[in-house]
Amino acid sequence: MSETIFSKIIAREIPADIIFEDDECLAFRDINPQAPTHFLVIPKKPIPKLSDATSEDQTLLGHLLLVASQVAADEGLTDFRLNVNNGAGASQTVFHLHVHVLGGRSFSWPPG
Repeated sequence: MSETIFSKIIAREIPADIIFEDDECLAFRDINPQAPTHFLVIPKKPIPKLSDATSEDQTLLGHLLLVASQVAADEGLTDFRLNVNNGAGASQTVFHLHVHVLGGRSFSWPPG
């Protein structure tokens, strides 16, 4: 996988407002928030997109969701939306798997 802005954040080569970190992942505030609370949860393991994950990544993928929920709670959210874009046609712009966590406002369905 080629280097991305997220791999540079993990390596501390560029700054980010990191709100959670453990051995497997980190969470940081989105620089272009689409809701009052908008942060990303990313694995430290470089996985370009969800469809590139393998069965070996099952525990890591579950961990990302649990971290997303815990950080959302820490941020005071009881209602929130998770979003994972898979590929350019789904608006993925950084090819390092990431979970968007959005909250603090109402959302409509279906999403755009």
